[in-house]
Amino acid sequence: MRVDQFDFDLPPELIALRPAVPRDSARMLVNRAGQVADHHVRELPDFLREGDCLVFNDTRVIPAQLTGVRGEARIGATLHKREGLRSWRAFIRNGKRLREGDRIDFGHAVSAMACERAEDGSWRLDFEGEEQVEVLLERAGTMPLPPYIAGKRQTDAQDHSDYQTMFAREAGAVAAPTASLHFTDDLMARLADRGVLHERLTLHVGAGTFLPVKADDTADHRMHAEWGRITADTAERLNAVRARGGRVIAAGTTSLRLLESAAREDGRVAAFEGDTAIFITPGYRFRFINGLMTNFHLPRSTLFMLVSALMGLDAMQATYAHAIAHGYRFYSYGDSSLLLPGGE
Repeated sequence: MRVDQFDFDLPPELIALRPAVPRDSARMLVNRAGQVADHHVRELPDFLREGDCLVFNDTRVIPAQLTGVRGEARIGATLHKREGLRSWRAFIRNGKRLREGDRIDFGHAVSAMACERAEDGSWRLDFEGEEQVEVLLERAGTMPLPPYIAGKRQTDAQDHSDYQTMFAREAGAVAAPTASLHFTDDLMARLADRGVLHERLTLHVGAGTFLPVKADDTADHRMHAEWGRITADTAERLNAVRARGGRVIAAGTTSLRLLESAAREDGRVAAFEGDTAIFITPGYRFRFINGLMTNFHLPRSTLFMLVSALMGLDAMQATYAHAIAHGYRFYSYGDSSLLLPGGE
């Protein structure tokens, strides 16, 4: 499909720079089989049934944004995927000033060698010393806010909590699974009272999630890879939910992508550990999930393509037009949507 079919105009003032307070007070646009209605996240239990299961991504965002120097040149690095015990793949700002074998000093006794440049322009950075890289990042790194926020304001101490979900446990992401930012202890308690279950998986979100689609046709786009894991016990419990007639609702596109990566032709999900580069566009046949809770995505992005595959491109263009007309807040710190293709 042509990428320009997934374009739309978004007024810049609708890009959220801070999350709603409290988190579950954010608005939620519900689309049930093409019928849209305006609600709030705190109303989510009203749309789920006893025996349904929400699936959350428990990845934890690391302070993966680094600023350093190579000689007189100022170098910025955004880590996006671990490649070894002390090696990370990184996108580099001012990368034209960098050569293989150069040493970058990030301050705070943190330094790395630029070792290999990939076709996508990213570099492998090998960190010096013996301390764990996560310890080094706590000293020298900052939270890697998405470019559409970082371009409008500075990262600050508040982002260290704002840009982390209540489920964050497994360190390794450089972007938050933002659908889960809306959940609170109170909301989880009310979901439990309704008999709604929840499970966790891990997908370490990479900075590649923000990369623009430069191809003219979706068939020519190369998707970034991210590491994920679904344990055998989790897979067994999720399959039991489906066997009992419950719905599996992915909390976020990251959870959805990993579940569909692990799904089999027979409609069951298997244990999974490794990289996934699944690219979901209209025409894809969903094997396992029954619905999706997700924020509003960038025009021409792989994530808008994903929600269009779930609900239909025309339906999602109409849904986003409604959201824009009614002042919904977009992107990572913005409002939410609940997409139920079956309409139940």
